[in-house]
Amino acid sequence: MSDLRYGVRRLSDCHKIDDFRTLAKRRLPFPVFHYIDGAADDERTKDRNTAAFEDVDLVPNVLAGVEQVDPSVTVLGKTSRLPLMLSPTALQRLFHWQGERAVAAAAEKFGLWFGISSLASVGIGEIGANYTGPKMLQYYYHKDKGLNAALLEKARAAKFDAITLTVDTIVGGNRERCLRTGFTSPPRITAASALSYAAKPRWTLDYLFREKFELSNLKDHVKEGSNFALSVAEYFNSMLDQTMDWAAAEKLRDEWGGKFCLKGVMSVADARRAANMGVDAIMISNHGGRQLDGSRAPFDQLAEIVDAVGDRMEVILDGGVRRGSHVLKALSLGATAVSGGRLYLYALAAAGQAGVERALGLLEAEIVRDMKLMGVTRIDQLNRENLRPRR
Repeated sequence: MSDLRYGVRRLSDCHKIDDFRTLAKRRLPFPVFHYIDGAADDERTKDRNTAAFEDVDLVPNVLAGVEQVDPSVTVLGKTSRLPLMLSPTALQRLFHWQGERAVAAAAEKFGLWFGISSLASVGIGEIGANYTGPKMLQYYYHKDKGLNAALLEKARAAKFDAITLTVDTIVGGNRERCLRTGFTSPPRITAASALSYAAKPRWTLDYLFREKFELSNLKDHVKEGSNFALSVAEYFNSMLDQTMDWAAAEKLRDEWGGKFCLKGVMSVADARRAANMGVDAIMISNHGGRQLDGSRAPFDQLAEIVDAVGDRMEVILDGGVRRGSHVLKALSLGATAVSGGRLYLYALAAAGQAGVERALGLLEAEIVRDMKLMGVTRIDQLNRENLRPRR
């Protein structure tokens, strides 16, 4: 159906995650929307990340006495009200002027883990000082060793609860939508995109007249991304250290000394190596399909990885989640929790903090309702008997 037929024109019209996508598309200049929405090459992997959940069906139990249910879980030593984490994503003040502040506040209200990117547009220190919920720094391993050390020290000083090293961005993915729209950070207005920015005056006025956009955690070390426009792929290709290996990851884990997670693990062999290294958790992730198109969906890899290492560390499913039923399917296969980026970025772009809170409220309602319909009162009651492959 068309966006018009759905009639999604305001926040109150949003009743599922895809509705927030429709509203975000209405409100953002097209280069910014397509940066959020796009992925690598033909975007087959991005589409598969969500479609994979449809290959199995839930099998409910009944007469279970489900008046009261508890959807909470423990992740990386912290209680989470829902088995849902807000994945770290870059550049959030480009999507809405409130940016990471809105997402952190919503995560705090709902008692969820919030991840801040190394390429965040609000500083680690500010987030640590103003928001009390569990927080992780998503860590990019830069060529600039001084910057690497500074990121670690900022997280330590801000009392962040975990470091998550992203391991699947050794080079930038081929994000063709960004190539076509000319999207950069900060935005570079071109002849092709000028009309789109002019057609979204609310976004444009916020961008021009509110605080200057910057990559707050990087600005004292590199000019790229704050004062010098470039694409995210260009940033990865030029700024990140392609010599990063298992020894570098282990050294970072030891230097941090706290809860440590690897994000971007997809193979069983790598999961076993991570477990042998003693990490606390892995995120099974293909970066939302934005890196290697044609790679497996995280949900497709989940059962095999849980079987291999699920008794040695936490396994978090990252990517493709759009519904509460997706969350329950992942947990039935043994995931500790799920995480996602677009599921709240569309909502942030649509309506700032109010949008993120509405999206999280809808997902919470879906998770609780689906638990009752599944006949479980606690998340740990879900198991593989609750799933059947679709024939």
